[in-house]
Amino acid sequence: MEPTRDYPLFGGAFSATLPTGAIDVSDLRPVPDNQEVFCHRMTDQSLIVELLELQDHVQGEAAARYHFEDVGGVQDARTVQVEAVQPLLLENLALRGYCEDAWVLSGKQQVAKEHQQL
Repeated sequence: MEPTRDYPLFGGAFSATLPTGAIDVSDLRPVPDNQEVFCHRMTDQSLIVELLELQDHVQGEAAARYHFEDVGGVQDARTVQVEAVQPLLLENLALRGYCEDAWVLSGKQQVAKEHQQL
């Protein structure tokens, strides 16, 4: 198992535990302020954490699905597959008092890299 470390996200507002060899893509190219992007040194995998704007017409689990599918549409994803959607227990998070609920969606999207075809 690869060693891990905590990486601060969005100026330290929260953190993610990633493999020690994770590369912060913002060290290589510009990344939008609402994103944190990491890639793995040896694989073709990346992790993107994105802060999205509240959409009043969807709540809860439906909001998590809406945003995941919306991002896939914007990226012209060939496939968008939701694997799981789970609520976060706010009493265990620094988010308590700042939001009513929080959700974690796990899924996969098949998206072509810049200038490549799927």
